[in-house]
Amino acid sequence: MTTFVLVHGAWHGAWAWARIVPLLHAAGARTLVPDLNTARDRGLHDDAAAVVAALDTVRADGELVLVGHSYAGLVVREAADARPAAVGHIVLVDGWAGPDGAGLFDLAPAAFVDAARAAAGSLGDGRLVPAPPPAAFGITDTADAAALTARLLPQPLRTFTEPTRLGGAVDRIPGTAVHCRPPTYPFDRFGEAVGYRAHGLDGPHDVLLTDPEPLARILLHARPSTDR
Repeated sequence: MTTFVLVHGAWHGAWAWARIVPLLHAAGARTLVPDLNTARDRGLHDDAAAVVAALDTVRADGELVLVGHSYAGLVVREAADARPAAVGHIVLVDGWAGPDGAGLFDLAPAAFVDAARAAAGSLGDGRLVPAPPPAAFGITDTADAAALTARLLPQPLRTFTEPTRLGGAVDRIPGTAVHCRPPTYPFDRFGEAVGYRAHGLDGPHDVLLTDPEPLARILLHARPSTDR
């Protein structure tokens, strides 16, 4: 039986996978959905450690697919690097990815970096980046936008500035880079640069909310046995 460990992106929570989880269960898979919103001043390494802790709870009686949305692309690659024997396949969903030492701000365009730093500077002590509006994630449906606005949380700036720590083990794990169309950032190129198969999907950045069925189908085909 395949287990999917689903890791949410910045400003989101485990709830972001609520429309995906029942579809995976209906196909006979198990899911584990860690929530990274554990500390106000956490960094990327803290988030990776939380995912490693989640991986350590999975019974070793099947295949494991580790999935990261957006910012969590960096998180799941660091976690997989720490537990390469546990992970059979990595899936990035519009996910940031880079080599050892690259953090999100190293990969993002200057306009994104400047806007995030400016937003953090406008909120309290500057350690948190307030959530952008739902439209920034491609959410235009009125009900979904209202629900998203109520649930999005400020993101610790340190998760964007901290560089990833990779020892090379993650590079031996096959992966798929799902990139949404039309693109917001070059997520297809990020995935291809780390050796993953690119897979286009029509939908916005938060495609897991707007188009769960086609995304679930892609995840269910990302079986470790098909790439080993």
